[in-house]
Amino acid sequence: MVIFSFVITTFNDKIQKDMAKKVEAKKIPASSRIVIEHVSPQIDGGAFPIKRVVGEQVVVRADVYADGHDETAAFLLYREFGKKEWNELPMRPLGNDAWAGSFTIETENDYVYSVRGYIDEFSSWCHDLKKRVDAGRDISVDLKIGAAIIRQTALRCGKAEASLLNKRSRDMLGARSPKAALALAMDEELNAIMRANLDKAKSSTYSPELKVMVERRRAIFSSWYEVFPRSCSPEAGKHGTFKDCERILPDIAAMGFNIVYLPPIHPIGKKFRKGKNNSVKCMPGDPGSPWAIGSSEGGHKSIHPQLGTLNDFKSFVASAAKNRLEVALDIALQCSPDHPYLKSHPQWFKWRPDGTVQYAENPPKKYEDIVPFNFDTVDREGLWKELKSIFVFWMDQGVKIFRVDNPHTKPFAFWDWLIPELRKKDRRVILLSEAFTRPKIMYRLAKSGFSQSYTYFTWRNTKQELKDYLTELTQTDVAEYFRPNFWPNTPDILPEHLQIGGRPAFAIRAVMAATMSSNYGIYGPAFELCVNTPLPGREEYLDSEKYEIKHWDRNRPGNIKDLLTKLNTIRRENPCLQMTRNIRFCNIDNENLLAYYKATGDYSDIIIVVVNLDPFHVQSGLLHVPLEDLGIDKESPYMAHDLLNDQKFIWQGHTSYIELDPQKAPAHVIRVAKQLHKERDFDYFM
Repeated sequence: MVIFSFVITTFNDKIQKDMAKKVEAKKIPASSRIVIEHVSPQIDGGAFPIKRVVGEQVVVRADVYADGHDETAAFLLYREFGKKEWNELPMRPLGNDAWAGSFTIETENDYVYSVRGYIDEFSSWCHDLKKRVDAGRDISVDLKIGAAIIRQTALRCGKAEASLLNKRSRDMLGARSPKAALALAMDEELNAIMRANLDKAKSSTYSPELKVMVERRRAIFSSWYEVFPRSCSPEAGKHGTFKDCERILPDIAAMGFNIVYLPPIHPIGKKFRKGKNNSVKCMPGDPGSPWAIGSSEGGHKSIHPQLGTLNDFKSFVASAAKNRLEVALDIALQCSPDHPYLKSHPQWFKWRPDGTVQYAENPPKKYEDIVPFNFDTVDREGLWKELKSIFVFWMDQGVKIFRVDNPHTKPFAFWDWLIPELRKKDRRVILLSEAFTRPKIMYRLAKSGFSQSYTYFTWRNTKQELKDYLTELTQTDVAEYFRPNFWPNTPDILPEHLQIGGRPAFAIRAVMAATMSSNYGIYGPAFELCVNTPLPGREEYLDSEKYEIKHWDRNRPGNIKDLLTKLNTIRRENPCLQMTRNIRFCNIDNENLLAYYKATGDYSDIIIVVVNLDPFHVQSGLLHVPLEDLGIDKESPYMAHDLLNDQKFIWQGHTSYIELDPQKAPAHVIRVAKQLHKERDFDYFM
């Protein structure tokens, strides 16, 4: 028998060695029973980062499960980019193997995050132990197994926790009854320690690590005011200067805007210069379009001589800062036909067979005063570095915000390279994408790193159009990387509803832009003065400021400066309006009335907005207030304070009657106070 046993043992050893060789040959990967999938948010499989600012949360969801019946545990991992140690937070089970967790961005540094799943041996054991106790089974062996798991965990703990675990294992083994042993096993403190010290050898971590692009707060909360410095002279018909523009900065700041945005400030080309109303015939004295950049006086790093000097511009930036304004510059990566680049770097442009340079076209439109760069040039490295140097030059002059003209006509790869390069120089840089193009292209530019983006808000008019568009922007994955900036008008765009709706239409669009999006902007005097005369049959301004110098009377009757000031004050005083993704729509039984609310995460700040979309007629309807969503008791009264006109109402229940006259008050912007101070608030109406 001894010989036979030896033969069997030797034979078994040979089998095991042969199997080991086969396993080695097949290179079977290390076993992992944990499956982690459907991790969100993530953009294109982790190819691009999501976006946040300090104070915002990242809510992560994932499916985490394993084969068999063992319990699993999921943890959210996150750390600042460049650091090695993970912060690890337990995720909460949502049912059906789904888990969720969140962390808060605490510093202006990029972050990475992931999910780790574990086999939770102790929870699995506890689960089975309860079943055996309930069934009256003998658990003596099971207690030994559980005690061994506890002692093994103690080896991974600090001294104090290890001591506690070892004591609990002894107490459990010495329990007087199965129920007493079960109670000890299910102890909350014991289970917390066990969950905090799971065996990493029985875990799996999601790959790839996912990224968070963290920007300063201005990226999510900004109000832009566009002004042409050349139209700021106090004397009609005279070319304005930066000094003249400094004069109106206090007025812009008093209206509550925090960004003053300047179209290109460079020398304007003389060849093929456009005349008034985009005429191909330029008359003597016509200043041309600022977007036709470059002449013998300089290019993208030069200042139009009639605006002033570089020192004058620096003074303007400093004066803006004193008025709590940031300066945003327009960067248009294009040239006039007489830009110095055409002589110094002809390889950066396309040349036609007749020897002339290829100007910009969008057939049937021709833009002879503009020449695009050829991004397919053989001198790709030289071109890209020079274009980067344009941004760097103005960053060195104190500008940290740029509105980028037509970025969709440049390669995505260029922006994928450029934006991280600019952020390396200064993380405070903010870029606004001016790309009125197909949605997927607009979204792809945002993925490249543009902080904010122009949108289709300008052309969304009906109740359903607005609801659908805002839902797309805020309730889908788009919200993780695309920050909308709502502009009711631009120097290029005078939409039809402003043309025909008069002053009420301007007020309606101002309220919606300022309260729907936390980033919004206006093309300055033309909007606040309700200028709405179009080129016949076009969505463009007659006598556009793009092609001539204007002289604005900013205080003329009919302006909406007071409304803009009030809206910016409301935005500044109510944190819930300083976010976009928190918008939710309310039911109201009139297709001409649009209702929505925004709230902070703790519902300490709630704003309900009701807008009359009809600029011509009084509209009324019953507003359904989602009391349950807002944490308001349907049996208790609450204060509804209209911040636009300072009227106060006591509301109770789900429905309230709304009536809006567009000539007097086209909208309600209502702050909701959930707890009434009865003596004070009810006395107000006595």
